[in-house]
Amino acid sequence: MNIRTTEYLVFDGVTKRFGGLPVVDTPFHLTVPRNQFVVFLGPSGCGKTTLMRMSGGLDTPSTGEIRLEGEPVGKPDQRRGMVFQSYSSFPWLTVGQNVAFGMRYRPDLSKKEKRRRADHYLRLVGLHEFADTYPNRISGGMRQRVAIARTLAAGSEVLLMDEPFGALDAQRREQLQVELRRIQSEESRTVIFVTHDVEEAVFLADRIIMFSRRPARIIEDIDVTAHLGAARTLALRDSEMFFRMKTRIIQTVREMEVSA
Repeated sequence: MNIRTTEYLVFDGVTKRFGGLPVVDTPFHLTVPRNQFVVFLGPSGCGKTTLMRMSGGLDTPSTGEIRLEGEPVGKPDQRRGMVFQSYSSFPWLTVGQNVAFGMRYRPDLSKKEKRRRADHYLRLVGLHEFADTYPNRISGGMRQRVAIARTLAAGSEVLLMDEPFGALDAQRREQLQVELRRIQSEESRTVIFVTHDVEEAVFLADRIIMFSRRPARIIEDIDVTAHLGAARTLALRDSEMFFRMKTRIIQTVREMEVSA
């Protein structure tokens, strides 16, 4: 996977307060290269989701600026697609129609091209055979794949994912983690993935940004790919290097809890 080192998504001195509550108090600086898979790892309520939402245009910084390819981030647009923990499919539409729905505001695409793209992404996530099925007839893991396919089909260059596998059982969660890494590699997308699960973070990330308790500040910026490589398979979880990295991060989290 080719990752450019030039600036792509930039958090420049960002802070956020909700009324009198500081969520991100220390000015937050981070540069995410194009096509990098970045995991925001931290305790629940620490501010990592708020930072992700600001990069998607759902919240605005109190101070500072977020830029995508040099342009300030504004309201949500098709370049930045969001996938949440809840299954966001439309029950009155089939799986195929749900995926195509993400392209409804793409006047640059013909009906034929929209059908082609919907078919492509259904195949990419392994749901082509379920195109005419309604969401209430498929599993939770499959509905989450529908949400991912819809975001990809819409043409989103940046995937913003807020604990999208949190409600799934362990087996489906592992399967979708492998699937997401494969899709991200094949499609060359930039990903910001929010989680508080250390094992999930280590398995998925090219890079982990570890956060303190609220108000959010960076504790550590970890280059995972330098230690584990870019390829991710379930067998990696049984490797000594994976175990060492996971254990070290868990220890850092414990030390943070003690000092809090």
